Amino acid sequence: MARRATRGTGTVFFSKERRRWMAQLTVGHDPKTGRPKKLTRSFPTKREAEAWRQEMALKHFRGLLAPPEAIAVRDFAQSWLERKAREVRPRTLFLYRKELAYALPSLEDPQAKDPLGRARLQAVNPRDIRAVIDGLMNRGLSLRTVKKVREKLHAIFEEALALELVARNPVAPVKVRGGSEQEREKPGRTLETWEIEALLAALDAHPDPRTALVLRLCLSCGLRKGEALGLQWGDIDLEKGLLYVRRTWSFDGARTAISDPKTASGRRAVPIPSKTLARLESYREWWRERLGSYPPPSFWVFPGVNGQEPLGYNTPNRALTRILKRLGLPPARVHDLRHTYGSMLLARGAPVELVSERMGHTSPSITFNNYRHMFSEERQAHIFDPEDFVAASGGGKRPEVYVFDPEDYLGPRGQA
Repeated sequence: MARRATRGTGTVFFSKERRRWMAQLTVGHDPKTGRPKKLTRSFPTKREAEAWRQEMALKHFRGLLAPPEAIAVRDFAQSWLERKAREVRPRTLFLYRKELAYALPSLEDPQAKDPLGRARLQAVNPRDIRAVIDGLMNRGLSLRTVKKVREKLHAIFEEALALELVARNPVAPVKVRGGSEQEREKPGRTLETWEIEALLAALDAHPDPRTALVLRLCLSCGLRKGEALGLQWGDIDLEKGLLYVRRTWSFDGARTAISDPKTASGRRAVPIPSKTLARLESYREWWRERLGSYPPPSFWVFPGVNGQEPLGYNTPNRALTRILKRLGLPPARVHDLRHTYGSMLLARGAPVELVSERMGHTSPSITFNNYRHMFSEERQAHIFDPEDFVAASGGGKRPEVYVFDPEDYLGPRGQA
């Protein structure tokens, strides 16, 4: 026979069929049918059942207990991704889905084995998350990837918590630590001065002036690859030596598309260094010879084969990989040219606020944390000898013009 507590605080009773003590608490009603929604849990002893009932009743009274909704983790993750589609760029959304699919494989394959994805949202506990994380580590995924997966799962349950669908975030207590030094996330690589010198010479000799100039703009103006590919001739003012970032050529993993800059601060004017400007002028003349007239303002600066779209999204990547391999230089991403631009300006003493503005960052802290790399020349130059310090008479003078022209910056060749 059920032992009833105060009305609204649940009941405890013994189930002859299951031979266990049952604790039950009504936490709401179905808006469609009016039927009560109940939390039920079984225990081997009456004492444990009473303790759980009292704990849940107190949480329910304080508004900390979510009603038992029949929402699967996979379904809530899918709706989360749909909401994110309105907030982030297609490429970012593609990466979110890819990262989540490691933990929730049914997002990509509905027939895949997916215990976590098919579990009820409120039923997931930290042990379940720990099992998923450990499983990914055992599969050999990098530490960075596993951290990204945990980050997305945490965001999903955090939203469920904000919507009062769950009483707590089961991902919060689960941490991802450890890994070898090689597995830890590293910042983008910054090219050394002798690497820049060799790369610039290779770009001048490259058979495709479009690809060569895209890579040069990433290096000398700090553009993202998509920003450079998305340029039209109306975005370039050769007289003032400025280019205006107004759009980007993006890739979401399945298709390419024109989209707005990554952030509001991504819309910006960037000064073009004199030697890069001269090459842009020559490049424009090259197009005049091919077209019979100067390209119109709406013409892509770096058109693809049909001229209706920009150059292929992965074309600069493949070209840079081949060039560096032929030169015998370590691998680098196209985005590392942008890293080099930011780090070079900071190394020359440019204010971090100015560099942040040039690169289209939302905050100077992003610039300083991600783009301030140490060059071998700096490591050798910044040595403190107290005797030299006493004899020193003043320091150098900060440059007044903060334009990074990679050719002007080139110094003596050093050792890697």
